[in-house]
Amino acid sequence: MTLRAPMRALIAEDEALARRLLAEYLRPHADIAVVAEADNGLDAARALTELKPDLVFLDIQMPRLTGLEVLELTGRRDGVIFTTAYDQHAMRAFELHAVDYLLKPFSQARFDAALERARRLIGQAAPGLEQLIAPAGPRITRVLVRDASLDGGMQVLLVDDIAYIEAQADNVAFHAHGREHLKPQRISELETQLDPARFVRVHRSFIINLAALQGLEKTDSDAYIARMKNGKRIPVSRSGYERLRAAV
Repeated sequence: MTLRAPMRALIAEDEALARRLLAEYLRPHADIAVVAEADNGLDAARALTELKPDLVFLDIQMPRLTGLEVLELTGRRDGVIFTTAYDQHAMRAFELHAVDYLLKPFSQARFDAALERARRLIGQAAPGLEQLIAPAGPRITRVLVRDASLDGGMQVLLVDDIAYIEAQADNVAFHAHGREHLKPQRISELETQLDPARFVRVHRSFIINLAALQGLEKTDSDAYIARMKNGKRIPVSRSGYERLRAAV
């Protein structure tokens, strides 16, 4: 008989008492091991990105990043149980595929019910889930990127500061303030999360910020190049040129 490895859990709560209570509620569940705790949203995002736990207990109101921002920045869409004192975020939580929404104060029995639901759902993609859940709503305004120069290796980057975005294998590279910041994501997925009035995909490998565009140049072969304010010259495809014309 093969023993199943315990589910790995992250507790993200800014209050120490709340973290202790969740750990206490988890104690009777031998199939779950807490691998990390975080007392702010940025540390929670780092732990999610680096440890990839099976289960996340996530408060909504936290310093540095809210729980909702943590999910939006990391792209996490499964195994999340929200724990919060506020009920006004419930709809948004379920749009982000939350397993359950525990409203404080909650009992051991209510916690156990959420955990049982998580056990059933983890690792299972519900058929047609993307079609049943409302679109994500507001466009992203921040992204979580790698930054080896920082303690923890992660940084929150404002979308407004991005000059252009480049596809690089399985990553996208955000170019801002003369530096390149990587994130594992497909450029086609990212395109849907950005404001199309401000960010235009001009080539299969490039999205530009219109605020950072200086002008267009026509080449000898009747193609176009986007000249950015930072000096970068970016190829523009035919379809990208049409999108650019429509946007400006």
